[in-house]
Parts: sequence; C-alpha cells; structure tokens
Amino acid sequence: MTAAPLATAPTPTSPVLGLLRRLGRDSAYVLLGLPLAIVGFVLAVVGISLSAGLLVTTLGLPILAGFLYATRGLADIERLRLAGVLDRPRVRPVYRRPEPGAGFWRRVFTPIRDAQSWLDLLHAFVRLLVALPTFVVLVVWWVLALGGTLYVVYDWAIPRGVDDQDLSQLLGMGDGAGARIALNTAIGLFALFTLPLVARGGARLQAGLAYSLLTGVAEMRQRIITLEEQKRAAASAEAVALRRLERDIHDGPQQRLVRLAMDLGRARHQLAADPEAARQTLDEAVAQTRETLDELRALSRGIAPPILVDRGLPSALAALAARALVPTELVVDDELGTAAGRLDPGVESTAYFVVAEALTNVSKHSRASACRVEVTRKVGRLEITVTDDGVGGAHLAKGHGLNGIADRVRAAGGTLDVTSPEGGPTRVHAELPR
Repeated sequence: MTAAPLATAPTPTSPVLGLLRRLGRDSAYVLLGLPLAIVGFVLAVVGISLSAGLLVTTLGLPILAGFLYATRGLADIERLRLAGVLDRPRVRPVYRRPEPGAGFWRRVFTPIRDAQSWLDLLHAFVRLLVALPTFVVLVVWWVLALGGTLYVVYDWAIPRGVDDQDLSQLLGMGDGAGARIALNTAIGLFALFTLPLVARGGARLQAGLAYSLLTGVAEMRQRIITLEEQKRAAASAEAVALRRLERDIHDGPQQRLVRLAMDLGRARHQLAADPEAARQTLDEAVAQTRETLDELRALSRGIAPPILVDRGLPSALAALAARALVPTELVVDDELGTAAGRLDPGVESTAYFVVAEALTNVSKHSRASACRVEVTRKVGRLEITVTDDGVGGAHLAKGHGLNGIADRVRAAGGTLDVTSPEGGPTRVHAELPR
C-alpha cells in the first residue's frame, strides 16, 4: 500500500487579467443583448398581433405556435449566454413534446399548452425594457472612459470659437488647456475605474431577468426531482442495509446466543451430577461468547467502523486494503485524516462503504490479481476510483452489492459509474460533494 497527497488546486490567475476577462464578457453580453432584445420584441409583437388578428380563422393558432417555437430558439441562445455571466451550468427546461403519432392540431397545441413557452415569449417581450437602458449606460461609460483618459492626445484638435466655454470654465477651474485636460482626464479615470462595476451591474440586471423567466422555474423543478431521487435512494439504501444487518444478526450472533443459553442450561443441570462435564460445557459457552463478540464487532464495522470515527478515512481505507484478499494499492490524501482536512461524517461513511463494497466485489467475482484504490480531493468534490485487472462483467443491476452502493451515493448527492466490459478491466468511479 502507498499513500500520497493528491489534493489539487486551480491554477492561479492574475487578478488584473481576471478583471479584464470579466469586463470583456460582461460588456459583450450587454452590448449584444440589445440587438437580440430588438429581434425578440419584434417577434413577440408581430406574433401576438398576427395570431390575435387571425384567431377568428384557423390560421391564428398555427402562427402562434410557430412564433412560440421562434422565441424558444432565442431563449436557448440566451441560456447559452447566461452561463458566462452567472457562472452556472446551463439548465434547459424540459419542454412539452407531442405524443408519438399525434395529429396536426395536437402538434399545434403542444407549445401553446406549455407554460415555459409562454415564459419565453414574455421574456422576448419585456427584455427590451432592461436591455435598452443598460446598453445606453454602458456605451456612455465606455465613451467617457476612453475619451476622458485619452483627452490629452486630441485636445489640440478640437475647434473652439471665441465665445465657447469649456466645462472647466463653468466650474471655475480656469480657461486654460491644463484645466481642460485635468478635468476631462479625471472624469475619464473615474469612468475607467468604475467601468467593471457598471458593466457587471448591467450584465447582472439583464441576466437576472433572463434567469428568472428562462431558467429559474426549470432549475427549481430539476432540483425538486433531484431531491426526490436522493430521498428514494436514501430510503432504498437504508432498507437494504437494515435487511442485511437483520440477516447477519439472525444467521450469526442470534444463533450463537441461542446455543449459549442452551449450553448454560445444560451446565446448570450437570453441575451437581457431573462437575467435569459441567466445566467442559462452560468452556464451550465461553468460546461461544468470544465468537459472538467477534461477530458483533464485525457487524459494528459495517455500521460505523471505529477506526473511521477515531482516525479518519485514510486509516480506515488502509485497514480495508490490508484485509483485502486481492493485493491492493492505496493512494489517498493524508490530509483527509487530519482535524482540518476531515470531511463531513456522512461523506466519510459513504466513501468508506464505496471502497468496501468495491473491494468485496473484487474479491468475490473479479478473479483479479491486482487492485488499485485512489481517493482524490478536488474542488468541491471527492473522487473515488477502484480499478482491478479481473475478468469484468460488474454492473449495477438490482440485487447486486454495487446497486446498493449506487443508492447510497445518490442519497449523498453524488454519482457512481461502473465500467466493466467482458474480459476486464473493471473501473468503479464515484464522485461525492464535500
């Protein structure tokens, strides 16, 4: 077994470079938002007007459905642009689809009956109210920033009449070129230093409206579905664990305790008539007690291993690798066992049982000659990878041990992938949030 620190950190970037990139993204988002808003507004107005005017005929509804599909395309473009501004993954709503074999009118009514399609149309209609003022403010700020900071370069080229007055004169700063240059340069520097804030504010204002109408409802619905899946997975994993614990107690300690009671009863009857036989029976009872304690300790490791609670994940995984029937190489971050680097107890327990079940699967079914366990700590997540050189064929089918671990991982908000083609090798990869 080997242990090595594997914590990774993002590559540091210059704060100035990061600020310039953010300014570029925000400015592009705001400036491109106006033409897209104009297109969306025209589509929305024309679509509503045309379909309302033709509603008395059969053409109104197909035209309305067509404009809803068009605004859906604009909404998809906006969702792609949102990712760079809000720093969130793109979430696309699940739109209502026509049933297989549906007729023409059913297909026409499909987008009309979809609530998200109407939210897309509403966004196309109202986004101009936000896009226009943010566009104007940002353009003015860019002009002030560039024009003011570079004023000293072109001051001489500005024609001035005899009666013209500069802003510096109106403010009482004098009528010389130095006063003009100083005032305009100060304005330019102020605009330049506040430009990232103005661009960020405009981008957040546009993106906030788009997110609330185009993505917020879908994200909330997806979150609800994910929580329901995690709840079902947690209940399933708990039920499987309880059934396994009940079976193990019934087949192990319970049978030994029944035999222990019988031995003690026999020894009580033998004590007066045959003390030697009673002594032998008591010796057997003591042996039964020791074996029962050993089995109970083994069962307790399956519930909450003491070494995991006391010494942390690296030591617990090292104990698992040492007991494995297949030679196992362990690569794990030592900081996971320190007070500062320890994970949430629920995450530690899930990671432990993922490795334990994977090693059990390797020992029972893989016919492998070597195994490798790698636990890496990434930003925001813990990755666990167990590979072996066995015959493959592992899967997550119902009733198998890996399926129970998949439920446990889903309940913790993580994912589990098993790659195990026939002939091997097998790779079990889990990611847990931390």
